[in-house]
Amino acid sequence: MPARSLPRAPLTAVVAALAVASLAGLMSGPAHAGGGSGPDGGGGPHGPTDPALRRGLQALVDTPGGPPGAIAVLTADGRSEVYRAGTSRLGTGRPPRTTDHMRIASTAKAFSGSVALQLTERGALGLDDTIGRRLPRLPAAWHRVTLRQLLNHTSGLPDYIEDPTFLAELTADPRRRFDSRRLLDYVAGDPLRFRPGSAYRYSDSDNIAVALMAEAVTGRPYEKLLAELVYRPLGLRDTSLPQGYRLPRPYLHGYAVDPPEAPEDVSTALSASGAWASGGIVSTPRDLGAFMRGYTGGLGIGPAVRRQQLSFVAGSSEPAGPGRNSAGLAVFSYATRCGTVYGHTGNFPGYTQLAAATKDGKRSLTVSLTSQVNSTTNPRLLATLRKLQEDFVCRLLDRRKPGGAY
Repeated sequence: MPARSLPRAPLTAVVAALAVASLAGLMSGPAHAGGGSGPDGGGGPHGPTDPALRRGLQALVDTPGGPPGAIAVLTADGRSEVYRAGTSRLGTGRPPRTTDHMRIASTAKAFSGSVALQLTERGALGLDDTIGRRLPRLPAAWHRVTLRQLLNHTSGLPDYIEDPTFLAELTADPRRRFDSRRLLDYVAGDPLRFRPGSAYRYSDSDNIAVALMAEAVTGRPYEKLLAELVYRPLGLRDTSLPQGYRLPRPYLHGYAVDPPEAPEDVSTALSASGAWASGGIVSTPRDLGAFMRGYTGGLGIGPAVRRQQLSFVAGSSEPAGPGRNSAGLAVFSYATRCGTVYGHTGNFPGYTQLAAATKDGKRSLTVSLTSQVNSTTNPRLLATLRKLQEDFVCRLLDRRKPGGAY
């Protein structure tokens, strides 16, 4: 179905959610809850799963307004626990799998962070390099902004996804192919939101600028830098940064959920070109976990850059992750009652993501939903999700209370 023929109300809701969250920040089969012992299409050896966590994930899916499907993957020492609820596509009953493609939304920002920090390690970039030095064509008012400030969202750059012209063009044709490298032009006439470095505010413009800096110092397309510095070293075979609206098969179908209306499949409603380095990457639960283990474990960087990566300021990811959130360089710390993990969240029409790992990169957790959940679309469900994510973190860190509870 052509995108412009989508029903008016759901499409409006999708675009509205996009504006306040992130492009990176919009007939049912039988429910299925399963552990790692079921068919999964690959993903390595699986261990036994925890019944309480299985019930918690199923309850999330069964909640009115909940996602049609969800999958959580905990990996440690080469073994994974896979938790599934609902379906990968309504009307089929097929459970989500670790090899299903999905839009990873703003967790893609960690990928741009990995590219930038590896280039910093090699001396091609510096964390104190400014927009004025590396991207002089951008507005002079932005020239003092540093790479460090872009990576930890203290830059003050205006967010292009909130620009009325951008939103009007997106609404007119959600599958429009934007020039990804000109996305910042939408806000080129806008002032900085605050003096760079003086405050925290999450902005999708930040990671567009990060990718442009990486291209400027290497002369190579960002997509090729991802392949060279991230995909190949980590063996990510099912991760890509597309320009169009299609998804590789098989994929988790993402839905706009707005009871009492039936969920609407929005998996291919939007072009990824409008998100690009800020949220356009497509991956799988298996690949996403492998990436986050590599990134939090210090992929391609030495101790000095690593210390900068894990220097934190007060700030929350979008949507907020489990526990107390703090912002590092394209990575967030999530301090929970059971310990701290590091990673990123994201939401995009049809999808909500958490990818986190331990500092040593040996354990990882991904939680993926097939609807967009944030503080605007469904704050109550987000609160439930964050509690469940924290329970998964406790399982990952093996911090059970006496009697087996978390």
